[in-house]
Amino acid sequence: MKTRIIGLVALLFTIVSSAQQDAQYTQYMYNTIVVNPAYAGSRQAMSIFALHRNQWVGVDGAPVTNAFSINTPFKESKVGLGLSVVNDKIGISTENNIAADFSYTIPASEKYKLSFGLKASANLLSLDFSKLSYQPGDPNAYQDNIDNKFSPNIGVGFYLHSDNGYVGLSAPNLIETEHFDKSDNSNSSSHIAKEKINYYLIAGYVFDLSPSLKFKPSLETKYVQGAPLQVDVSANFMLNEKFVAGLAYRWNAAMSAMVGFQVSDSWFIGYAYDFDTTEFAKYNSGSHELFLRFELFNRYDKIISPRFF
Repeated sequence: MKTRIIGLVALLFTIVSSAQQDAQYTQYMYNTIVVNPAYAGSRQAMSIFALHRNQWVGVDGAPVTNAFSINTPFKESKVGLGLSVVNDKIGISTENNIAADFSYTIPASEKYKLSFGLKASANLLSLDFSKLSYQPGDPNAYQDNIDNKFSPNIGVGFYLHSDNGYVGLSAPNLIETEHFDKSDNSNSSSHIAKEKINYYLIAGYVFDLSPSLKFKPSLETKYVQGAPLQVDVSANFMLNEKFVAGLAYRWNAAMSAMVGFQVSDSWFIGYAYDFDTTEFAKYNSGSHELFLRFELFNRYDKIISPRFF
């Protein structure tokens, strides 16, 4: 019962918060297209990606996220195209986001390319207040459900990359949206959710420690007004271009362990486990994240060296 009470309080705070954040990912380095449209087509292959994240296991109504994306270079041009779908469930809320991505790449130097990206998205928000328990006489018990509240958005991104490193800056949602609810016995509007602009800074570099061992530190920083700055740092090692293992730290929030395996030239699978470093760790048994990536190499028949990002 204590776990449920703590979880419900935390989840309701997330829903009602005036600075709602986008879904978070531990293995963000493989899921870049969701936050940065300039990433589309940068792998020089048609890349199909699916992810499932189960956060704060053991807490009723804890976040569950499913993400699917596909991106590819467009023929032999400098254009990249992408499509992503994210389903995010938190407590009484269900949010679906569908986005289309466009990128254009120009040479920045002999080694680096600079990509510019645009994102157009549609967001559908649903809130089922019948899942909540109310005290007798509570006026909030008469709130109408929100069913697939539609809100469009646009985003931009920049992505500087080479074969060994990258840095990106993006804002996938530039339009701040507010969702309201009117109680049957009230003429006033109250905020149910307010989504503010999320700014992302990502960076990473691959070091060749030996012919069979690579090391990649990476960083993702997310800023949204009214919420704490989120900083994720990770360190991954790749052995024989097949096995990946590493650790990650989310500042003042969680530690993570990650593993991955390049099953074949086209298939890559990855898993991450997070455990909280806050007091909330007493009420949950961690978070699980699993992803699968499949790629078609349309600019060469066989992958020569797997990209580490």
